[in-house]
Amino acid sequence: MDTYKLVKPAGMKDRKRVGRGSSSGTGKTSGRGQKGQGSRSGFSMRPGFEGGQMPLQRRVPKRGFNNIFKTKYCIINVGQIEKIDDQDIDFVVLRKAGLIKKADKPIKILGNGELTKAKNITANIFSKAAVEKIENAGGKVIKN
Repeated sequence: MDTYKLVKPAGMKDRKRVGRGSSSGTGKTSGRGQKGQGSRSGFSMRPGFEGGQMPLQRRVPKRGFNNIFKTKYCIINVGQIEKIDDQDIDFVVLRKAGLIKKADKPIKILGNGELTKAKNITANIFSKAAVEKIENAGGKVIKN
């Protein structure tokens, strides 16, 4: 009679079973070594701790300033809007066209590319070049 063994998916390993006898390789001290802080129950080392050595985070030189309050915009160019067929462009139309992924950032229209069709564009902020190109094409700029 043939016997079939259940096979695990490729790349899956058994978890390490510690403290199961000396022949297992992780018996007695269960891979924690002898004595010391790391051998005690409840021991956990904070991230970045290097045993008293100056941690990498503090060794590396730091430069500049990172403003955590800076407004990040969802940037769309006039050339991208040219490809959309609708006359009135707003958040919903831009979302359907796939130019906006999330609704968490304000929309900024930049003037990169050409605009030949007249379009009424609603957004939070516009660059000077974008306003000029939209109005030259016969469209309107509507600020939210």
